[in-house]
Amino acid sequence: MKRWFVTGTDTEVGKTVASGALLQAATAAGYRTAGYKPVASGCERLAEGVRNSDALALQRYSSVTLPYEQVNPFAFMEPTSPHIVSAEEGRPLSAQALSDGLRTLEAQAEWILVEGAGGWYTPLSESLTFADWVKQEQLPVILVVGVKLGCINHAMLTADAVQAAGLPLAGWIANTVQPPGKRHQEYLATLRQRLPAPCLGEIPWLTDEAEQARCGRYLRLPT
Repeated sequence: MKRWFVTGTDTEVGKTVASGALLQAATAAGYRTAGYKPVASGCERLAEGVRNSDALALQRYSSVTLPYEQVNPFAFMEPTSPHIVSAEEGRPLSAQALSDGLRTLEAQAEWILVEGAGGWYTPLSESLTFADWVKQEQLPVILVVGVKLGCINHAMLTADAVQAAGLPLAGWIANTVQPPGKRHQEYLATLRQRLPAPCLGEIPWLTDEAEQARCGRYLRLPT
């Protein structure tokens, strides 16, 4: 059983693109894979129910066929911090509920990727953050860095926080979230030098969804 937690330097840094790429690479390597986004805010109400586009992508790239509710048990309409909207809707988030969902997937897959929401310390309740739950589950962490101005500081702070929690930083992914500027390669060189984990690959600037469906080729799997 291999389990990983994907966090980002911030929101909107391409965690889902990177998570989908990792699932593609793991499936290509012969694993039975499952993606898990236990909490998602910012959903649409479709004919089949409330759905989050990130969770739908994880469902699509999992090699195990999973019902949506197993991929994303907590789906909230408003795009805001989970602890705010869950309290407002009277749907509390607990570490036990997140772990129960993970146990369900562990019974079906051998390579499981858990995608967080926002950054490392995203609050789930007044007393619980995503970081607390990841520490409880002892999940190795993969950091997605959206390569842009400011990313070096955010990446180093997040890496420090993961290590302070006593968790392994299994690797990081450079995600090109905007057309590369003239300092792009220098940013990457600094990240490679300063982050205490291997780079698992660089995802280029992609504007085509069909290309995103093939971006597992840009990554190597963590060990």
